[in-house]
Amino acid sequence: MKNIFKLNYLLFAVLTLFVFTACEEDEAAPEEENEVEVFTDVKLVFTPAGGGASVEATAQDPDGAGVQELVVLDEIKLQSGTTYTLTMVIENCLESPCELMNEEIEEEAAEHQFFFAFTDGAFTDPAGNGNVDNASDPINYVDTDANGNPVGLTTTWTAGDPTTAGSFTVRLQHQPDVKTATSGANDGDTDFELQFRLTIE
Repeated sequence: MKNIFKLNYLLFAVLTLFVFTACEEDEAAPEEENEVEVFTDVKLVFTPAGGGASVEATAQDPDGAGVQELVVLDEIKLQSGTTYTLTMVIENCLESPCELMNEEIEEEAAEHQFFFAFTDGAFTDPAGNGNVDNASDPINYVDTDANGNPVGLTTTWTAGDPTTAGSFTVRLQHQPDVKTATSGANDGDTDFELQFRLTIE
């Protein structure tokens, strides 16, 4: 009888130790992290509303998440008085074929927003100098997330008076858990910021 009691006690102790150890292992399991987004190619495509050739400006980063940064390769040349639809084309060309990152940004639209800065007066619509410095300044966003907040993969622009020297900056912010109707260009983390030379002819 004593042997059976000891055997039962030993079995209970072993099972308790096993359950306790299993719980500890579950608690110690690392949290799953979000995959790092890699952007190697960014293209700005300005398509005239009335038809005609698109204007494209690109930036490239051949090593992705490596030490190099995105480098602007082109300048933007627009026609005065013309209205354009700007479409962002963002790719990860470390993959073969290149992976279109627009789809990931659309899927995580509630966590992303593009902000813009430009030479004051370069555009008649939107007016001003962009919304990097002040999130409430006007930008003609076409696309929104499920909450009705702007994203910026597509925007519209009307070029102003001719100018020989100007700039156009696009900044993509990653804003998980912080994006709202009033969040700005300094909220969250910057995925990239690119400054292009802008000429209005």
